[in-house]
Amino acid sequence: MTTELETELLTAARRRRNFAIISHPDAGKTTLTEKLLLYGGAIHEAGSVKARRAQRHATSDWMAMEQQRGISITSTVLQFEYQNYHINLLDTPGHQDFSEDTYRTLAAADNAVMLEDAAKGLEPQTRKLFEVCKLRSLPIFTFFNKLDRPSREPLDLLDEIEKELGLQTYPVNWPIGTGDRFKGVFDRRKRKIHLFERAKHGSRAAVDTVIELGDPRIEDLLEQDLYYQLKEELELLDELGTELDLDLVRAGKMTPVFFGSAMSNFGVELFLEAFLDYAMKPIARKSSAGDLPPTYEDFTGFVFKLQANMDPRHRDRVAFIRVCTGKFEKDMNVTHARTGKTVRLSRPQKLFAQDRESIEVAYPGDVIGLNNPGVFAIGDTIYTGQKLEYEGIPCFSPELFAFLRNPNPSKFKQFRKGVSELQEEGAVQIMYSVDESKREPILAAVGQLQFEVVQFRMQSEYNVETTIDMLPYSVARWVDGGWDALAKVGRLFNTVTVKDSWGRPVLLFRNDWNCRQVEGEHPVLKLKAIAPVVSGLAVSEE
Repeated sequence: MTTELETELLTAARRRRNFAIISHPDAGKTTLTEKLLLYGGAIHEAGSVKARRAQRHATSDWMAMEQQRGISITSTVLQFEYQNYHINLLDTPGHQDFSEDTYRTLAAADNAVMLEDAAKGLEPQTRKLFEVCKLRSLPIFTFFNKLDRPSREPLDLLDEIEKELGLQTYPVNWPIGTGDRFKGVFDRRKRKIHLFERAKHGSRAAVDTVIELGDPRIEDLLEQDLYYQLKEELELLDELGTELDLDLVRAGKMTPVFFGSAMSNFGVELFLEAFLDYAMKPIARKSSAGDLPPTYEDFTGFVFKLQANMDPRHRDRVAFIRVCTGKFEKDMNVTHARTGKTVRLSRPQKLFAQDRESIEVAYPGDVIGLNNPGVFAIGDTIYTGQKLEYEGIPCFSPELFAFLRNPNPSKFKQFRKGVSELQEEGAVQIMYSVDESKREPILAAVGQLQFEVVQFRMQSEYNVETTIDMLPYSVARWVDGGWDALAKVGRLFNTVTVKDSWGRPVLLFRNDWNCRQVEGEHPVLKLKAIAPVVSGLAVSEE
């Protein structure tokens, strides 16, 4: 018999949609995020992310450095309501130097929106992030952006996705012209033409004229050649294209495709409405106790992100928790799986970039912010009821290494605190020399910008100036079996041994060739490019 709580959970899960946007830098991700918030009524005027002092800053870019440079560095969570749906939008870093933060965010997402520049098509960062989505079989929705600029042929763009990503495509809408002649889109769901008027910078919702395909007014509203081209392309799609199969979409094997321009609001609301219909609601998640559906009555969740100093005035630390099952209630006591300790979840917050408001309850699919007094680590599971853990979130192999030095001994305490808190939130991986005389932390990053952000935040948040001393390594490998396995091998050449923040041995190599050389000379030595998971179930490298 269905309990009252199960019914409540089922109703809440049906209303919820949770997704992350993935893209290559400059595809327009932050702009699209702003426009979705505009249509959701969460903001009244969309801010451009161009680095112009006079403009509103984008809501999702809250860190000072992001606003100065016009890029997204951190992941944020934006929650809003639209047509009776409760939406959790996980905004991810647009810069490739922060791909690890994006990997972690995708662990908390139920759907992914793949945003592409219609002039460029698939780009390297998009391909890389697509592989992460594929590993998790996430449903992927494709939005081709910037149709109001010179673009590639729509059919070519579809063909590229099918050939290079192995995804079937289904265009939900179809563009009418491109560049200066981009007039609108045809909605294949409702068989209607949407013609848009250009709004100034798209800061407000677009004016949309909707007419039937055969309406005689079309002759006055649309140039004849564009109308004939649209009819020909629609016939081609209807005859040769695939049918929309939501089972394939939800298995991550078919992508619904949308065309538009986020900057001028062309097609954004049409995308949002179709996405909410087609997207996956919160589903069962893999745990040590089996696959748990959202209606599982005990509360469970996992930490996918930590962020220090979101509010500089209060020097706070926030843990981002994805609610997986059951009902979250303010001040509830939960068990922290890694330590076995009981934790009281007080001061829970609904997140909207830097703005937060207190909440009383949350349901599966929601993301909540919790004050983190140093208890939580990325990948931690919290639960009520029987003991269980969700899959852990792995660290990936960094490619740049540098000593972070504090030239001012009087700032030692602030330096140590800053390093500790930035390490805890996963802003950068931190390693240490095995030589006890070298106490400075070694920053290990995917890209140079991570170093710049660490130095910027050490200065602005902890008032410590730092210097960076680059190291000549580009490959890191964790030793399977730890220190014992390393001791059995004896002396190694062409590598240096350091320890990660969990005290585990990591070998640093100048290049891949050195790494392969050591592996060839010591076949018993097993090296891993992905760090062993400390909290949660081990994640396979497959």
